[in-house]
Amino acid sequence: MRSDLIPGDNVEIKQYKMPDYNNGRKVVTMEKEVLWSDRRRLWCGLPWTFTVYSMTEDRLFIKRGLFNLREDEVRLYRIKDLGLERNLIQRMFGLGTIRVVSSDSSLGNFDLTNVKNSSDVKEKLSRLVEEERQRKKVSSREFISFEEENEMEI
Repeated sequence: MRSDLIPGDNVEIKQYKMPDYNNGRKVVTMEKEVLWSDRRRLWCGLPWTFTVYSMTEDRLFIKRGLFNLREDEVRLYRIKDLGLERNLIQRMFGLGTIRVVSSDSSLGNFDLTNVKNSSDVKEKLSRLVEEERQRKKVSSREFISFEEENEMEI
């Protein structure tokens, strides 16, 4: 278990099956630790909704629905920017909305609404995004275009 978990985190182990390409019949099981999982909460902080957010080392999942289920995921290296908004009622109940700007074609920009301990979750997500971007050797174009604009002005 990882030592950087927030107190009260629900941790579970999910198994993802990946085919072994050397032998088409053999299946290799990889375990990914769920680092954070929580339900979207009502304005008063009660988790009585059918939206569940969860995060592993390399992906963020959003599961919605009761009868018609929909599961979206975004790879962490595709997240460009994070923001946190907390209105008065959210602050009173210890909630917040994490705004995510991503380059994912299916999700685009999205919100993690009414998240408990939102500041800690945002910091954990930010740290994991940076680690994943470094691990995948992904560079951001905003820095490249910023440097090019500065060079053109000089």
